[in-house]
Amino acid sequence: MTERHTGGCLCGAVRYSIGAKPGPVVGCHCSQCRRQTGFYYAAVNVPRTALSVEDAGAIRWYRSSAEAQRGFCSNCGSALFWQGDHSPEVSVMAGTFDEPSGLAFSHHIYCADKGDFYEITDGLPQYDRYPV
Repeated sequence: MTERHTGGCLCGAVRYSIGAKPGPVVGCHCSQCRRQTGFYYAAVNVPRTALSVEDAGAIRWYRSSAEAQRGFCSNCGSALFWQGDHSPEVSVMAGTFDEPSGLAFSHHIYCADKGDFYEITDGLPQYDRYPV
């Protein structure tokens, strides 16, 4: 039996399903993620082929760098996806999953770039960049 997870944006215009087990939740503290959300991203990676969006017409993509784009709902502004151009995976924002999500935090990345107004105190591994 295939594992299935669902989720969507705040207003409900975008609904998605994922037909694979999501990876662990990773907190990204880079300046782009902080500027988009006001804090930091908490996201899971899934194979692009496992992600199905019911109404992709409400999704808008913002090219945030030469290598990646960010998907959000054009109605309510909810951040939904981060997609590297050459990656077989897409990052899905953990807070957009329907509950119970079964998700769990694993580690934090780009901690050298984190905001000066908070500390990371959960005891999980912290990396200055993306661990390879």
